[in-house]
Amino acid sequence: MPKRNFATATKLVKVLAAAADAAGRAGRAVNLKNAGYATVIVNISQGNAAVVPITLQQARDVAGTGAKALTNPVPIWANLDTDATDTLVRQADAVAFTTDAAVKSKTVVFHIDPAYLDVTNGYRTLIVSTGASNAGNVTSVDVLLDGHRYQSEPLPSAIVD
Repeated sequence: MPKRNFATATKLVKVLAAAADAAGRAGRAVNLKNAGYATVIVNISQGNAAVVPITLQQARDVAGTGAKALTNPVPIWANLDTDATDTLVRQADAVAFTTDAAVKSKTVVFHIDPAYLDVTNGYRTLIVSTGASNAGNVTSVDVLLDGHRYQSEPLPSAIVD
C-alpha cells in the first residue's frame, strides 16, 4: 500500500456534475472546516465559442446562508487545451476566472486555503459557480479536500455543517 492513500487522505466532493451550461449553475456548498486546503477542479468541454466564467463564493453553512464573493485572491492554474498538453499554466491570483472563447477542452484549478474565507464572521463554506455561457459548453466541478484536521476513516462529510 502506498504511504499516502488517496481514498483515506483526501475527501472528493462532486460539486457540479457534467452538464450543459447555458444559463450558468451554482454548485453544491462544501464545508472547509475540517480541511487544511481545498483544490477546486473545473473541467470544461467547450463546444461553442462562448467564454465560461467561474466564480468563488463563501457562505456560513452548506445551505448557502449569507453567500458572498470570496474577497481574498487565490492561486489559479489553467490548461486551455487539454487535448494538446497536460500542463497547467499559472494564472494571476483572483477570485474568479473566465476562459477564452476557443473551442477546446479545458481544466481550471483553484487552490484555496480556508483562512482566505471570512472566518472572523463565520464563513467556512465554499460555493463554486459557473456563469451564463452556451448550451454547447459542458462543465463539471470537483473539490478535493486535503490536510484534514482530524484523521478518521471515513473522513468527515464536507456537505453537512
